[in-house]
Amino acid sequence: MVPLPVPGRIQVTTLAITGGTGFVGQHLLRMAVEKGHSVRALTRSAQAAVDGIEWVEGALDDPASLARLAEGADAVIHVAGRIGGTRAQFEEANVTGTANMIDAVRSAGVRRFIHISSLAAREPHLSDYGWSKARSEKVAAASGLDWTIVRPPAVYGPGDKETLELFKMAKRGFVALPPPGHFSVIHVSDLCRLILALIDSRASFSQTYEPDDGRDGGWEHRHFARTLGRLFDQRAATLSVPKAVLHGASALDRLFRRGNAKLTADRVRYFCHPDWVVTAHKRPPQTLWSPMVHTPTGLKETADWYQAQGWL
Repeated sequence: MVPLPVPGRIQVTTLAITGGTGFVGQHLLRMAVEKGHSVRALTRSAQAAVDGIEWVEGALDDPASLARLAEGADAVIHVAGRIGGTRAQFEEANVTGTANMIDAVRSAGVRRFIHISSLAAREPHLSDYGWSKARSEKVAAASGLDWTIVRPPAVYGPGDKETLELFKMAKRGFVALPPPGHFSVIHVSDLCRLILALIDSRASFSQTYEPDDGRDGGWEHRHFARTLGRLFDQRAATLSVPKAVLHGASALDRLFRRGNAKLTADRVRYFCHPDWVVTAHKRPPQTLWSPMVHTPTGLKETADWYQAQGWL
């Protein structure tokens, strides 16, 4: 059992983390080390040495490496997951991979398990990705561990490549959007603060949380695009692209890029859903966590980072 924190002191624990080389994972590793935690992180390939981090080479389909990762940990944070691919690939990575990690956690005698899912799990019928994340949640909930599930909405921040195209369009002054709808967002640093706050929170055991930036009702697509445009002194024009047109574009993307297609039919169904706003009663309690990053400020910081890196 993870010990309760001592008031006024930072609770130092050994954390085992999957997905540490990804966008969210990199921020999580850095923040965990800054808070004084000892970190063990899974990686598919050799990584440069980083103070406070022990790299464990392996993968979710390599039980021996997962055993090394979990051994002696006080808590396991499962961030790794596949966001593109076929239904079979999603199942292998997101469902079987989660089950493999849980088997290693139980064998190592670790109790605390934090599973990073997705808001897509709320609508498993819409996409193979959402279906796989919903199934991974069932695996976690049936684990018998002291689990908590986190369903982030759209995550943005320095280093993110998924929302980069929106910034590029906004800079050009024209943003193509899916059909009208609303969605929630969260800055990566706020998400990572929540994940770390959960480690010692007994009240969060067996809970599923949907965190966001605190904006009630989420962001309307056009409003968000125009907010991005103002970062570049642009009055960004917007166009809501009909679902049928997006499906046509998806077919062309598959025709020309085949397995490397980004606008898959799966993503079109996801993008066209009108309500990706977090469920209010599933927000984490304010006694545990609340967002600190004002979204327009976070977007400006992200745009500045993109420009400094030459991405924009």
